[in-house]
Amino acid sequence: MSAEHPHYDVVVVGGGINGTGITMDAAGRGLKVLLCEMNDLASATSSNSSKLIHGGLRYLEHYEFRLVQKALAERESLLRNSPHIMHPMRFRLPHRSHLRPAWMIRTGLFLYDHLAKREMLPGSRSIRFNDSGPLKPELTRGFEYSDGWVDDARLVVLTAKKAEQAGATIMTRTKCVNAKRGAKAWQVTLRNTLTNDEKSVTAKAIVNASGPWVSALFGEALSMQAPKMIRMVKGSHIVVPRLNQEEEAYILQNEDERIVFVIPYEDNFSLIGTTDVEYEGDPSKAKISPEETSYLLGVVNDHFKRQLQPTDVIWSYSGVRPLMDGEEENAQKASRDYTFEVSAEKGQAPLISVFGGKITTYRKLAEAATDRLCNFFETSGKRWTKTAALPGGDFDNQANLISALKEEYPWLPTPIARRYARTYGTLSRTILQDCACIEDLGKHFLGTLYEREVSYLVQNEWAITSDDILWRRTKQGLYAKAGDVEALEAFLAGK
Repeated sequence: MSAEHPHYDVVVVGGGINGTGITMDAAGRGLKVLLCEMNDLASATSSNSSKLIHGGLRYLEHYEFRLVQKALAERESLLRNSPHIMHPMRFRLPHRSHLRPAWMIRTGLFLYDHLAKREMLPGSRSIRFNDSGPLKPELTRGFEYSDGWVDDARLVVLTAKKAEQAGATIMTRTKCVNAKRGAKAWQVTLRNTLTNDEKSVTAKAIVNASGPWVSALFGEALSMQAPKMIRMVKGSHIVVPRLNQEEEAYILQNEDERIVFVIPYEDNFSLIGTTDVEYEGDPSKAKISPEETSYLLGVVNDHFKRQLQPTDVIWSYSGVRPLMDGEEENAQKASRDYTFEVSAEKGQAPLISVFGGKITTYRKLAEAATDRLCNFFETSGKRWTKTAALPGGDFDNQANLISALKEEYPWLPTPIARRYARTYGTLSRTILQDCACIEDLGKHFLGTLYEREVSYLVQNEWAITSDDILWRRTKQGLYAKAGDVEALEAFLAGK
């Protein structure tokens, strides 16, 4: 194939966690893979989650035992592979007997402890709350169990980095606008969404991993009828000043049988979510409604001494989850599991489409999808991702890494060392290379964000806009004041 029309084994459409996961796995098995994403990596669902690596305790009530078991089995594998962007977290569940009896919660937690093997995470236990804690005095009993925290957007970016290291081509701001199917290959037209320039490539197979757009892509680019329709459910979150100083998160029961998380977030904040609201329209335009804000504040105010007002909300975000469409009457009962549709009739190049999924099971989903892909490539390699550390994840724990960075760079302020360790892991040394003082980090923009880090993100992590940097590569947007964003954008524009 000519340089003007390069050939790939696989073109993956979609730069969320499923698309990058499949790209990484397939590239590591020796396939030549191109990933195209019409916006930034993790620009939709994959950066707007509750940021948890969890089995889904509440899914047990809907009898989704297979999904919970699969997710629980993945937790520790993911925590081991990414100690910089993931860490274990304890969750406290205040008991409200009129919502769920204690025996039901104990049974659920017993299953949660034993459905899959645990090595890193301690099991559940009953606890008592006292007057010195953040909860209202009438909440005296509860339960505690383990799950994990993840920086969801960084998980996507680092998975893309691992894919690139394995030989994959990653093209952001690149939309698949047309794909013509032949007997042996697809002819794919890609459009740069910044310049409108188009290029053509060919591929033996296409993977449609476009998340909320998975069904729409069939009509818009593939000239085919979608084999399944997804159900779009909006989940919204709010960020407020830190509600509890201890490291534990809270899982709160509500009268409508839903639960709401209150999670320690970026040192000084609490992350509260999520809602489940049916959604129609462009997934990229999803925003929290006043009703959702009131709902989340109401659940928290029912439990915590400190009463929150809408003016306490510092930031909010909404993501659209593409769930498998079933006959459930409400969004909270829709399955978070995933399925594939493989179209590979004789005389047609193969197409694999991903429907549904949750961030905790992304690696298993990617592995299963790549297994399907490898049926069409006789020389492909074996499974490899279960023990594959993501870039920067080659260390034992964050505390030791922070200590090592402080020893190597004595001038480095502790807040920067802590944030670098949990954002970049050992790749922090790439940013800090040859720096002998704080001034060597260059221009200070806001919070703990300096020029050296911004340049690293532009050169190594596909960052282009201020949003890419402030909200997906870092969360420094939480500290932005008037004029800070403009100064960063002027720098990115070379002014």
